Amino acid sequence: MRAIVNGAARELPDAVTVGAALELLGSAREGVAVARNDRVVRRAEYDVETVAEGDRLEIIEAVAGG
Repeated sequence: MRAIVNGAARELPDAVTVGAALELLGSAREGVAVARNDRVVRRAEYDVETVAEGDRLEIIEAVAGG
């Protein structure tokens, strides 16, 4: 299945959850915010919300520093 992740087309397994997609993409669950099709996904929903063909995911990682 193809989804757009941070503006780039990516192949992901069918019916992958947001949480599993984060793992596959090498992103940590802590310190990130995820939007699916312009809607913020609550962290409690990462393991239930699935990504569908053509979905757009934006993964934003918090960076500390000055």
